[in-house]
Amino acid sequence: MLLKGAEIARYLARPDPSRPGLLIYGQDAMRVALKRAEAVRALVGESADEEMRLTRMPGGGLKRDPAQLVDAVREVGFFPGPRVVVVEDTPDLATDAIRAALEGWRQGDAVVVVTAGALSKGSALRKLFETHGQAVTAPIYDDPPGEDEVARWLADAGLREVPREAMREVMLLSRALDPGDLRQTVEKIGLYKHGDPTPLTVEEIALLAPATIEADLDELIHAVADRREAEFGPLMRRVDQQGIAPVTLCIAALRHFRALHLAAADPAGPGVALARARPPVFGPRRDRMARQAQAWGMGPLEEAVSTLLATDMTLRSASRAPQMALVERALLRLAMKPRGRR
Repeated sequence: MLLKGAEIARYLARPDPSRPGLLIYGQDAMRVALKRAEAVRALVGESADEEMRLTRMPGGGLKRDPAQLVDAVREVGFFPGPRVVVVEDTPDLATDAIRAALEGWRQGDAVVVVTAGALSKGSALRKLFETHGQAVTAPIYDDPPGEDEVARWLADAGLREVPREAMREVMLLSRALDPGDLRQTVEKIGLYKHGDPTPLTVEEIALLAPATIEADLDELIHAVADRREAEFGPLMRRVDQQGIAPVTLCIAALRHFRALHLAAADPAGPGVALARARPPVFGPRRDRMARQAQAWGMGPLEEAVSTLLATDMTLRSASRAPQMALVERALLRLAMKPRGRR
């Protein structure tokens, strides 16, 4: 059986223990590992490892010793309960050994969970599972997790009161982070909210979400975009002392003002534009950037982007001018730009 679309997440959350085998494969090893862990936990529970009901073996060794898989599947455990044999990083060369284990499988044997990297349509391992009458194939793609899956993660972390607005922010975050990082962030939020019965807020999500840019650098660029020139000097000194390269600073500022320009140009409004950006901007940071885009307007933002582009080109040229001084002058001019000019 080949799973597709939303069936994949639903099945891996509650796999059928009466089926002999499950193949999980995909390009992203982290995504595959997360799905494997979820499926194994659903099949045998949290304590399977300590109770010796979980066996792991590398798929690369099955070509030399195919009998080890059959023996592990049929082995009678010391502790009662369901059993799983996990075969990791499995190449096509292991297909015959896995076929033998599936053909001889009986109810009460350990379920075989096989993981692999990207498999082509011609892969023997993939064909074995897709054409088997009872085995299940779950291809893992690089798409962000769906809302149902994220809702399960939130519930597992003890977060039951998640208003619609907070869920929307978590889903925006899911597009900016790898699944492993998102899962860790959800668990961190769960620990933060432990014993707190109040609904999860957007501000709490923003507080605990991993930073996408170094804090002082981020604050410096926001000071420029907010035109708080009085704060520019001290922030610039802190960034300079950290050893951040002038080109890095210029690129970060250019990225920020390009995002503001696109947000200001969107007919749906800056907030909507920032929410659907790649990566998306969420929480208080999105509100702050939306206010900046509205305060600047299209014309001044075009000028700001042009100024930063020219500075970036100068930095990359053969100019002997002090590079950090060039960036500092460009940013200070933007921070001192009068308001109200459109």
